[in-house]
Amino acid sequence: MKWNGPSPVAENAENQLPPCPECSGAYTYEMGALLVCPECGHEWEPAAAGDTTADGAGEKVVKDFVGNVLADGDTVTVVKTLKVKGSPNGIKAGTKVRNIRLVDGVDGHDIDCRIEGFGNMQLKSSVVKKG
Repeated sequence: MKWNGPSPVAENAENQLPPCPECSGAYTYEMGALLVCPECGHEWEPAAAGDTTADGAGEKVVKDFVGNVLADGDTVTVVKTLKVKGSPNGIKAGTKVRNIRLVDGVDGHDIDCRIEGFGNMQLKSSVVKKG
């Protein structure tokens, strides 16, 4: 049986799909939100950079524990109990933090916020979830 459709390579060239980052295979195709390489089985997101916005401005995208994108003014919930120097209790899991600000913090602390009973602090996005 002979293939009468367009060549998969020509179709890929028309759609401008990138080659596989693992094996450089040209036969990549879209499957939902992922790109797939049938040669090696590698799956990846089209915007594999992930840390910049789609407009290419170079702004850092901050994601929470679950993977939701955070923005200034969001309300987040702490997902695990955090020890705080000088406090006997710490911040308990489930504490809601309102009106966060995203900053280029030190040592991965990219959220600036005010927590009742503790004051102003910086948190890591990996210990909060949006909501």
